[in-house]
Amino acid sequence: MRTSRLQLLAAAGVAVASLALTACQDGTGTRDEGASASQPVASAPSGASSQTPEESASGSGGNGSTANGSGGSGGDASGSGDSGSKGSSAGTSGGSEDAPATFNPCNGANTSVTAAPVSRPVNHMLITVKNTGAKNCDLTYYPVLRFDEMQWVPQPIEDSKPQAVVTLGPGESAYAGVVLSAADGSGSGGATGKKLTVGFQARTPNSDGGPAAIPSLPVKGVYYDSSLTVTYWQSSMDDALAY
Repeated sequence: MRTSRLQLLAAAGVAVASLALTACQDGTGTRDEGASASQPVASAPSGASSQTPEESASGSGGNGSTANGSGGSGGDASGSGDSGSKGSSAGTSGGSEDAPATFNPCNGANTSVTAAPVSRPVNHMLITVKNTGAKNCDLTYYPVLRFDEMQWVPQPIEDSKPQAVVTLGPGESAYAGVVLSAADGSGSGGATGKKLTVGFQARTPNSDGGPAAIPSLPVKGVYYDSSLTVTYWQSSMDDALAY
């Protein structure tokens, strides 16, 4: 019995050695002949990224967009990076929508307004606004003028745009110059205005700045034509009549 058992073990050893030798000779090694061998190997979709999961999460070079959409370099997922973290500061350039933080519009309720033709320059009129209130008020852009039932709005003289919003303290005045008609007679559609409405603007162009003013005009009225234009609000009378 002992001899037969030794013979069986020796035979099994020879069989295992033969299988190992065969595997080494064909270069493929052993393989699982079960059901999994019949399954195709999944391949990556065409154009798929070859990055590792860690590389895909961090992005190449560290400048990829974050989850909240902020793609600035140096920013984090909370958007607290240098890029885009500061809001735009409001200036006071040009008498525009960049009005002071404590903006209080001047209008017909807190000012007195006069309109009077001047001898020089010819065909000009001066509008004067005086702050009659107890606190500062701000004049943005230019006065919106309307003679009688006029159906068009006189355009501003862009060269007159100031560097800052005009702010009036109590009792202070500001000015706007009006070119009523062309000095060389080139204007068209001449008419005589008997009533003038002066409108005020707020923070944004053409926005309602409050009650309009209706200053008195000369009894004979004021002649104007298609050349009718107006300056932006000015702190100086001379500046208002310089155009």
